[in-house]
Amino acid sequence: MATAFTLFGMNVVHDRAPTMEGPTSYQEYIEFLKQQVHQPSAVTPSCQPSSSVTSSPTHHSKRDKNIRIQCQVRARIPTNEGGEMYLHLYKNNQDTKEHLAIVYGDLRSRSLDDAWANETILNRVVRGAYYGRLEEIVAANDMDIISKLTPDQMVFLEQQQQKAKQQWEQRHENEQSSKIPLVRIHSECFTGETVHSGRCDCGEQLDEAMRQMQLAGRGVIVYLRQEGRGIGLLEKLKAYNLQDLGHDTVAANVLLNHPADGRTYGIANAILKDLQISQVHLLTNNPDKIKQLESYGDIQVLERHEMIPRSWSATPSSTTSNDNNNHLHILQPHASPLLLDRTPSSSPALGMSTSSVFDLPKKELDRYLAVKVKKMGHILNLPDSLNT
Repeated sequence: MATAFTLFGMNVVHDRAPTMEGPTSYQEYIEFLKQQVHQPSAVTPSCQPSSSVTSSPTHHSKRDKNIRIQCQVRARIPTNEGGEMYLHLYKNNQDTKEHLAIVYGDLRSRSLDDAWANETILNRVVRGAYYGRLEEIVAANDMDIISKLTPDQMVFLEQQQQKAKQQWEQRHENEQSSKIPLVRIHSECFTGETVHSGRCDCGEQLDEAMRQMQLAGRGVIVYLRQEGRGIGLLEKLKAYNLQDLGHDTVAANVLLNHPADGRTYGIANAILKDLQISQVHLLTNNPDKIKQLESYGDIQVLERHEMIPRSWSATPSSTTSNDNNNHLHILQPHASPLLLDRTPSSSPALGMSTSSVFDLPKKELDRYLAVKVKKMGHILNLPDSLNT
């Protein structure tokens, strides 16, 4: 390795260093960075497709026994509320989708930390398999540190990472038994999360999970790409048209020859295992989610935290409960000033007053939630007005 040039007080090195003092043009600089990151070429581990993969997943199918996942990249995401999370992207051998884990706190992925063939320390930094914070690795503004840098910058990064890894291992050993993480297994919902549909509470649930985990400082949202309870966006929009004809969310799916709920959680189970989690406090109203997750034998749900719609938070509710998981400790979310409000994104329709147009989504949401409780067994105390 030879020093190519000095950048921001650090020696930039490469095995094929240019003879110039430094890149003389923007294009030369870009080409040099490409060589730094991609040479030698790191070999990405492959997830061999399972021979039992089918086009439409079923609960507890045989393919769940052969699930393989691999975290390919992790990146820090600062939030507008002043916190931060680490977004992990996963590949798997069951489908071609990119499932995600939104991680709060110091949890780490085993598959991300595994060494890849032919990779350098810089390869590991670029794919997020580093310890500590990148600004601590790169921005060596302290003159004492700069004066101790060796000509081979890779050696410095290796030594820095070994020290940071040891520090993480010590913290993890002390915290592992004392802090059970909040976890939500959340299925993608373009309509609820992106265009703020009033037909469901998916966007609100995602916001609330993020809020609670940011306050707790520790937690994981496993974000699964199974839109429309597993039927996909195309079929989901067809179901919406059937709902406008008077069918509820369950009947609409069945009329389109789909199950009422086609979601599976084998990949979520594998992701939680990869993040070295064995016990969770689960944010959910769905008993099937608890049953499926615990059926794999890897994750134990110690507590279930209710996801109460914000519009119901001040609504008197009946005392009856559909909770059949009596072994769980059930907690309600805490009130907090750190609210992630969802902003109405459409204007009132012609001929409708502002009050009536904003009452309409609430009525549709209430009907949707009532069907999930009454027909799908979700655990949520309905307001008295919806129990009739």
